[in-house]
Amino acid sequence: MPSSEPGSAIGEHAAILRSQLQAMAAAFYPPSAEKVLRRFSSGEAAKILGVSDSRLRQLSIEGQGPQPEVTQYGRRSYSLADIHALREFFDETTKSGRKFSPRRQNGEHLQVISVVNFKGGSGKTTTSAHLAQYLVLRGYRVLAVDLDPQASLSALHGVQPEIDVGPGETLYGAIRYGEERRPLSEIIRPTYFTGLDIVPGNLELMEFEHETPKALTSRQRDELFFERVAKTLDTVADNYDVVVIDCPPQLGFLTLSALCAATSLLITVHPQMLDVASMSQFLAMTDDLLEVVRGAGGQIRYDALRYLITRYEPQDGPQTRIAALLRNLFGEAVLTNPMVKSSAVSDAGLTKQTLYEVGRESMHRQTYDRAVEALDAVNGEVEAMIRKSWGRAA
Repeated sequence: MPSSEPGSAIGEHAAILRSQLQAMAAAFYPPSAEKVLRRFSSGEAAKILGVSDSRLRQLSIEGQGPQPEVTQYGRRSYSLADIHALREFFDETTKSGRKFSPRRQNGEHLQVISVVNFKGGSGKTTTSAHLAQYLVLRGYRVLAVDLDPQASLSALHGVQPEIDVGPGETLYGAIRYGEERRPLSEIIRPTYFTGLDIVPGNLELMEFEHETPKALTSRQRDELFFERVAKTLDTVADNYDVVVIDCPPQLGFLTLSALCAATSLLITVHPQMLDVASMSQFLAMTDDLLEVVRGAGGQIRYDALRYLITRYEPQDGPQTRIAALLRNLFGEAVLTNPMVKSSAVSDAGLTKQTLYEVGRESMHRQTYDRAVEALDAVNGEVEAMIRKSWGRAA
């Protein structure tokens, strides 16, 4: 039986919960199993690639390019790896000059998008996960960095933070102080979502919050804390087009380091007055801290700063008024499309999946279609922001 003493009960409760989580993980994902991504129908693959389904069918008939898996009923499907390979095939064979791969070219800098908010529950992780996966589906090489010690982004991608992530296997291993620091390339893991790599998180990340104050007062220090994330990402920059950082819901040393590493900020905000008031404090504190960083020699230049309205309910009058207020105050800095609250996203989350992973047949199709349309609209705006920073047409 758990102890009746509140203080001693904390450790016991942690052990009980950890044991239960391990049992649940073993039930859903046995030790020998790995999370896998579903296959995409021919119609889905054609939509992702921006071609007609008939074109894919013709390629299949002629035996050209990556071939689909065909059922006994003649239904064709492609893996995500097949879709990436098709994109390369089209780049090599299309005579019109159209480019199917959006990868950055010489002179285009790595995009580092930090998804931030001072308050928990604003949809940061949901936003980060769907943005990263959307960009991969579009053909970008993406690295997701889970900087939140709660590590929900890692769990969504099949990495159990309390089981699968050992010492030095989070970003902390690459930004820590001392000789035990590791190259980021040794920490990055591929995911089942082909083209998306991840730097997982867990409670170890809190060590950076504890060690940084000591390092700041030490005479034997190398680069300052706010440089460490940026310089670490530079070591793998050639392998990626975009980095998406899911920041913790507090303005500590980890978040400040991510702000300094970012080329663009995406600030999530739930359109409730308490959340907007919290964001006001977050912006004021961030501005003060970034001024300190600039005074210490830090170079902070953002290609873009955008606010994303999340968990938005269009029929909610107060939310609509607050959304209008934000647009009046910040203009084009507020993304045109909000992240609409959807039962489809919630239902997918119950099985630790995103909406881009689950099939259309897994839920009511109209609900699914509306949710995907809303997600694509939001992520499409962010993609346009990325392309603009590279000097490309949206």
